[in-house]
Amino acid sequence: MELSLHRLRILREVDRHDGVTTAAHSLGYSPSAVSQQIAALEHEVGAPILERIGRRVRLTTLGRVVLEHAEIILDAEQDARAAVELARDTHTVELTVGVFATVAAGLIPTILSDLATHHPQMNIRTREVDPEDALTDLRHGHLDLAFLIDYPQASEPWPASLTMVPAGRDQLHLVAPAGQFAGGPVRLGDLAERDWIISGPHTYYGRAVRAACQQAGFELRIAHQVNEQATALAMVAAGLGVTLMSDLAQIFQPPGVDVLELQRPIHRRLMIAHQTSARHRPAVPVFVDSATRAGAALSTRTET
Repeated sequence: MELSLHRLRILREVDRHDGVTTAAHSLGYSPSAVSQQIAALEHEVGAPILERIGRRVRLTTLGRVVLEHAEIILDAEQDARAAVELARDTHTVELTVGVFATVAAGLIPTILSDLATHHPQMNIRTREVDPEDALTDLRHGHLDLAFLIDYPQASEPWPASLTMVPAGRDQLHLVAPAGQFAGGPVRLGDLAERDWIISGPHTYYGRAVRAACQQAGFELRIAHQVNEQATALAMVAAGLGVTLMSDLAQIFQPPGVDVLELQRPIHRRLMIAHQTSARHRPAVPVFVDSATRAGAALSTRTET
């Protein structure tokens, strides 16, 4: 019996998303193509590995056994890739890096310029992904590295299998329609009766802002729940409420808003994550070093 790595990856995605259609979208395939690969895998193992429960699917007992060993096989593949790159002793490699919008706009151009100068043989691809999804994508090998955010006021637990490298400090500022405040710094508690434009509690950012407001003695009055920082800023400029903006997001700042300091600043740390086993891949520390320099330069600019 031979098991295809490609089909094992597809099985892992189907289990992750509890369905063929969502897994197909994640992989960039058609649902029929995913179904064909699952059928081929079932033929290889000689029995069904999925069963349908309503509109969703779940692994059979045999499917769970296959997936358990697939995780071991796919992790070993990652280790083998790292060993080969180390043996070749070269940085000539392609890395896929998970980013979110403000990092893509505010840091990635600097990092890529640096690498193009000092390591032109490296090929970096970026993929915009929610930080919450990036953790799973790292574990499954869809990403080699990913940018994440850590909020000291609402710190998140990180998987033990990942190495987290600090890459600079960022700060949040109040953004309000122009002319509504005489000037900063502003007490967060004075914003209790304001309409807020902020992301939902399913994001690190949304949870961190809610935690900061609770510590200031109030619950957010959310008028508009949006995830994109640029969208929130545009809505503030239209007079629809207030929001918080990071240093990285200043590139998206529209006209018609005031940016004010908070009396008690909310800081956050930019982190770069990768599988701990990937530290042996020569290209990974090269990228991390470049990213930490770019992040340190951002911290220096925002503190002066």
